[in-house]
Amino acid sequence: MAEKKPQQQKNGPGPAGRMKFEKPKNTKKTLTRLLSYVTQKKVLLIIVFILVIVSSAANIFGTYLLTPIINEIGNMLETGSSDFTMIIKYLILLGVIYVCGAASQYAYSRVMLNVSQGTLNVLRKDLFDHLQELPLKYFDTHTHGELMSRFTNDVDTIREAISQGLVQTISSLITVIGIFAMMLYISPALTCLIILMLFVMFFVIKTIGGKSSKYFRKQQMAVGNLNGYIEELVEGLKVVKVFCREEKSTETFAGINENFRKAGTNAHTFASILMPIMGNLSYFNFAMTATAGAFIILSTNGTVENGLLNIFIGGLGGALTIGSLASFLQYTRQFSNPISQVSQQMNSILAALAGAERIFEIIDEAPEVDDGYVTLVYAKKDENGNITESETRTGIWAWKHPHSADGSVTYTLLKGDVRFHDVTFSYDSKKTVLKNVSLYAKPGQKIAFVGSTGAGKTTITNLINRFYDVQEGKITYDGINIKKIKKDDLRRSLAMVLQDTHLFTGTVEENIRYGKLDATHEDIVKAAKIANADSFITRLPDGYNTMLKGDGSNLSQGQRQLLAIARAAVADPPVLILDEATSSIDTRTERLIEKGMDKLMEGKTVFVIAHRLSTVRNSNAIMVLENGEIIEKGDHDTLIEEKGKYYKLYTGQFELS
Repeated sequence: MAEKKPQQQKNGPGPAGRMKFEKPKNTKKTLTRLLSYVTQKKVLLIIVFILVIVSSAANIFGTYLLTPIINEIGNMLETGSSDFTMIIKYLILLGVIYVCGAASQYAYSRVMLNVSQGTLNVLRKDLFDHLQELPLKYFDTHTHGELMSRFTNDVDTIREAISQGLVQTISSLITVIGIFAMMLYISPALTCLIILMLFVMFFVIKTIGGKSSKYFRKQQMAVGNLNGYIEELVEGLKVVKVFCREEKSTETFAGINENFRKAGTNAHTFASILMPIMGNLSYFNFAMTATAGAFIILSTNGTVENGLLNIFIGGLGGALTIGSLASFLQYTRQFSNPISQVSQQMNSILAALAGAERIFEIIDEAPEVDDGYVTLVYAKKDENGNITESETRTGIWAWKHPHSADGSVTYTLLKGDVRFHDVTFSYDSKKTVLKNVSLYAKPGQKIAFVGSTGAGKTTITNLINRFYDVQEGKITYDGINIKKIKKDDLRRSLAMVLQDTHLFTGTVEENIRYGKLDATHEDIVKAAKIANADSFITRLPDGYNTMLKGDGSNLSQGQRQLLAIARAAVADPPVLILDEATSSIDTRTERLIEKGMDKLMEGKTVFVIAHRLSTVRNSNAIMVLENGEIIEKGDHDTLIEEKGKYYKLYTGQFELS
């Protein structure tokens, strides 16, 4: 069995973890960096900004037109005039203004959608591209769900913030400033009254909203516990029924559900009373302003002898009239809405910045270091045995080794000679996984590793691939230190058949071709026949064109494993690694797979991690590992004669765990 790797981390309760909202750690830095993505569409952003100004201005000036319209109606009532010419003109102007405002709002919403989707397209690409460059160690310490949440939850919060939050925030700020300016223009005295009332509203929001926020956090914790318990129970329902623990499960769920009810009740109690209170305060503010305005109009008859006082009461417009009071009252109703929208959008923006910060954390992770300079090239060999590089595929591969000392280049034939020289390794520097391991595999040899979980078997194969680098000692490949070989070139010379087979969404042929992207159909069929997979593939509904989905869920475990072997066969590398490729299948299918692997292993250097010892009897050498050390090595017959650990494992006196 493969040894355990560094434990993956979870976020939140429950099997899948639960992402919770958090504020960004460095708001300014994250905002600046996110805006660098958004501002790549500078022309579109300028257009959006202009349209937002037009939309906000239309709303503000449309409201102010109530002043001349109502005043004109008042004059007509006083004089008994029936001339509606001016009123009609004002109404037409009002209609034009609101149509322009609506058109501008529609236009900037559409343009902003293009900006947000374009931004997210670049952001997702940068994130995905960088994920490909991260070392395997990073994925061993982060759950798949955690990484997927960056592409889904975090990206979605950014989308909402850019397409809606950013524009609405700018629009609301412009509207608030514009309305406040118009209110001061109409009546500074009434504006002061509004400001006083706003302080009262903010106090109420802070007091009640603070309590609501506290209980909503408790509710989020409670719902996380509830979801986690339900998910865990559903996944383990067979265990519950086997041990007749339905009653106990129901009792536990009732307690968790009750905690959720209490938290939800408290949270929504304060949330529910906030809106009615704010609504009544708004009505009170409107009534108080209307009363004060009417009192000023009636008591002053529109003018005050003192000039400064007249400006304070009636604003720069001259005198407070019924028409200007009507506009002011409408501004009063509009004033609080943008402020509420800004506060709401700030939460959205902060959530987006927190999501962006998590995305940037991954992008800023140090990529996999590759300081190799030896490359794998096509080669040809003349009659004297001299090796030279070829531009076309020849069937011969060689290591191209440049020497910085004298500028010369040497070529070494790719044979598959792999050797460990006193290798010591640990994943986290706390526990040594391999201790002074030395072994060699000559070209064409089959080397098997056996031992208990955690013995270091899979670690050896990870080191050959340079998924991790050794701390002490060295590994050579055809006499070259693998640290000198570029990782991509090193891995192209290897193929792996893993215990956990992974198939991609696509046809059978495409999944096999994954081992060699330029393989022809004939190459695919040949590889399938080597793997003993051709017979079942041809019986599939569409043969090699059969579509596979859900990691090949429409195939048996054995069939999936045969496709994995075919994928390795089409690559046809000189070195092959088999990591417990037959541990989870039946013995009949195992024999079929073994035939495929025997064909695949012909002439290759093979490393085998075996769960069933019967599969390694024909190995050239068998390494028995325990606690990161090779305690026994030799072929099957030699180890049986020694009657050591391997003998006891083979005869069933000990079992692999």
